[in-house]
Amino acid sequence: MRLQPIEHPRGLMMRFAYWMTRRRFGKVITPMKVVAARAPKSMKATWEISKVMEHGFSLNKELQFLLHTHISEINQCLFCIDIAKAMGLREGGSMEKLKKLSSYRTDPIFTPAERAALAYVEEVTRTKTASDATFAELKRHFSEEQIVEITLLNAFENYYNLVNRPLGIESDGFCELFAGQPAARQPLHA
Repeated sequence: MRLQPIEHPRGLMMRFAYWMTRRRFGKVITPMKVVAARAPKSMKATWEISKVMEHGFSLNKELQFLLHTHISEINQCLFCIDIAKAMGLREGGSMEKLKKLSSYRTDPIFTPAERAALAYVEEVTRTKTASDATFAELKRHFSEEQIVEITLLNAFENYYNLVNRPLGIESDGFCELFAGQPAARQPLHA
């Protein structure tokens, strides 16, 4: 990690934010201790993005976590890979699918719709655009509203990846922390 986590933040609002994340995740997440503790005003934007990602999309939750994980794997963001997998599992998603993401194009465990969405976010993450063929395949499986949701999810996940990876923020061990726990009552995301 390139910057030391701030374990004891200044200010009442930051202490409250630490308490809330500890309550929600079982510990204070490293991005909060590295980023938000140094730039508290950034918390509002991050909070708003996480609300949209948790409650603003009509997409199937399992698909959302597959997309989060795939994007983070492309960007090699260890924190985001870990938390996306952990939240997907906590929501009842399939570890088998998460383990097979690298072969989504050919593995029969993935539906044609999942393949189209994964190919789209992969291409957009790598090239910042999508070919007509990739977009046409996505459009075969998703409504216009869902395509916008997938595009927003991709942009938001890339934002998180681009904050965490350059700062060297690694896994918080959420997969181990949530292993074997029953599904949560409400969706979670970092």
